[in-house]
Amino acid sequence: MNGPALADSVRFAGDAVEILDRRVYPFEVRWVRCATSEDVAVAIERMVTQSSGPLFAATAGMVLGAREARHDPPAEAAARLRAVGARLVATRPTNNHIRDAVHAVLAELAAAQEDGALAGDALVAAVERAARAHDAAYWARSDALGEHAASLLPDGARVLTHCWADAYLIGTVRAAQRAGKRLEFVCTETRPYLQGARLTAATLVEMGYRPTLITDGMVAAALSDGLADVALTAADRVTLDGHVINKVGTLGVALAAGAFGVPFYALVDAPDPQAPTAQDVVIERRDGDEVLYALGRRTAADGVTGYYPVFDVTPPHLVTRIVTERGVHQPDRVKESL
Repeated sequence: MNGPALADSVRFAGDAVEILDRRVYPFEVRWVRCATSEDVAVAIERMVTQSSGPLFAATAGMVLGAREARHDPPAEAAARLRAVGARLVATRPTNNHIRDAVHAVLAELAAAQEDGALAGDALVAAVERAARAHDAAYWARSDALGEHAASLLPDGARVLTHCWADAYLIGTVRAAQRAGKRLEFVCTETRPYLQGARLTAATLVEMGYRPTLITDGMVAAALSDGLADVALTAADRVTLDGHVINKVGTLGVALAAGAFGVPFYALVDAPDPQAPTAQDVVIERRDGDEVLYALGRRTAADGVTGYYPVFDVTPPHLVTRIVTERGVHQPDRVKESL
């Protein structure tokens, strides 16, 4: 995939997978080498890759799993791949990209096995095909979503982002550029990993913009001052009843947008059919010590404890529209997009 560096952040290197370390990008372009499927799972858990990056890491991890099982008898190879998939799914419970990627690969493998049990090189080839197909389908969905999202942005719009929307934002920006729309961007820094400052802002610079950076606590003030007239975020998951689950701080963006009459749009390729309500989504909570550090350096005094829910839930009444690959939807009707 040509374009910004973060659009191609998982790659094969011989018998291993290399994952661009988003914890240090753009100050350092460092690739984490994963020789096994377990290495990939650990890299995802340790936040080497984030947003949609774990989707591509998961499909790559399944390929490594197939290579690890190539000498097993068919039944044992299939069982090993299911175990690899379960391990990958368990790494990050809130975003359903990993779950869907693993299930897509296993489903394609099951279909291929209807013509006979697969093992060895045939097994590896089948998993590689399924992984490539899922990755390509995700980019296609993101491009379609981007076209719909760009249609909501008037020429000259000043767009406030929160965290790193990855392929959704890239697709939206590309669509707006094709339409000849001029845009400006305001990015929250997004604590504690500073994805907005490092990933979103850096990618927008690559794509020809000069974004303005604000701290997470400045959103209400920025909207009050008229610094942005559209709020646009990704969604790690959207429930069938229109709740938006995204990086913690998104709820605050939506509340501020509502208070100052700014539309709030959330982007997701599709709502999750396995999550009828927000109660059906596990909200990941990470070690509170992570908020005591920024870029590897402690920012809080000894004796301070941290609290870190990674995601929050924005109710439908605070969401202006949800954009999926199939169009623009009112939150309470988003399930109709399936």
